[in-house]
Amino acid sequence: MKQFNYPTTIYFGEGALAAGAEQIARFGIKKPLLVTDETLAQIGLVETVVTELKGAGVAPVVFDRVHPNPTDEDVEQGTRCYRENGCDGLVALGGGSPMDAAKVIGIMAQHSDPLSQYDDAKGGDQKIEGQKLPRIIAIPTTAGTGSEAGRCGVIIMRDTGVKTIFFHPRLMPSLAILDPELTRDLPPGITAATGIDAFTHCLEAYFAPGFDPMADGVALEGMNLVVEYLPLAVKNGDDLDVRAKMLIAATMGATAFQKGLGMIHSLAHPLSSECGLHHGLANALMLPAAVGFIEGAELTAEQRTRLKKTVAIFDARWLPGEDLSSVCRSFFESLGIHFGLHHHGVEQGQLASLAGKAFADVCHQTNMIPVTEADLLAVYRSAF
Repeated sequence: MKQFNYPTTIYFGEGALAAGAEQIARFGIKKPLLVTDETLAQIGLVETVVTELKGAGVAPVVFDRVHPNPTDEDVEQGTRCYRENGCDGLVALGGGSPMDAAKVIGIMAQHSDPLSQYDDAKGGDQKIEGQKLPRIIAIPTTAGTGSEAGRCGVIIMRDTGVKTIFFHPRLMPSLAILDPELTRDLPPGITAATGIDAFTHCLEAYFAPGFDPMADGVALEGMNLVVEYLPLAVKNGDDLDVRAKMLIAATMGATAFQKGLGMIHSLAHPLSSECGLHHGLANALMLPAAVGFIEGAELTAEQRTRLKKTVAIFDARWLPGEDLSSVCRSFFESLGIHFGLHHHGVEQGQLASLAGKAFADVCHQTNMIPVTEADLLAVYRSAF
């Protein structure tokens, strides 16, 4: 028996923010905690959303202290803010970090137990089962993580320094508001990195073993959208149609990866927690080397077919005839990605430790092929 979860309502396109604010009011939410970060407050996006919410009769309390890689301290501060202000819902505004933080604040909003007990790797999802959780609404300002349709939050725990997954289907936002106007001002570098994150979600979901044809179909079309529209978004961020296509591709990536992720994410996570790399950039730097490792393994005919179908997405518009690792590298380079971990502050002496943390990460458990810690170290060295 398998369980499939696709319940998030999506408001998509220009005007989605205004319509979403009205829907939040219809949910009966009067005072949500608006979880975001200082950068979005500084550039005025928080004010834009607050004004729209107030116009619909919703009075948000702003918590803008989420770090680029959210920590358990962010969750603790946000939970206090939620309780002290008598909030009755959560609105996450931003990229994956505010959305991850909001979901985990939702777990803790009415509970005083230690956060660590909800760690998914320790069976924490069973402790969430049956608990009363506040309604979560997600408003992405980047087109990458797709967390607006995801079932988990990823938080760095201060006692371990490890990115820890908190998971339950009830952490899926009730409503995702995808308004391209909110992504218009993303700079080209962040546009590229977040878009590659969306591509990686789709690719790893499609490669993950197991039977989930709905996820496979969503993943293939998500990759197709990224390959077609990400170069245009990087070139001209004012094109709202292109921005909208990237937003839905990101949402599709997270919808698909309920099937699973893979070694690329396991390799990327320590690069963020230990070396401070943007998550999308970390995925970009590791994807060609990881895919090359997979291509060199003994694969079944069905696995080879999946590789060929993914290459075919590029064939119509990119570099026909190349293997997948090479074509992805060329595609990413055209978007401004500069390969070589050593160019991004990673030291060779860190690689063994990073491999250990990558192997402890659960994402590789649904990789197309099983991997060892030595395999992960070899891929780091290849990408160095």
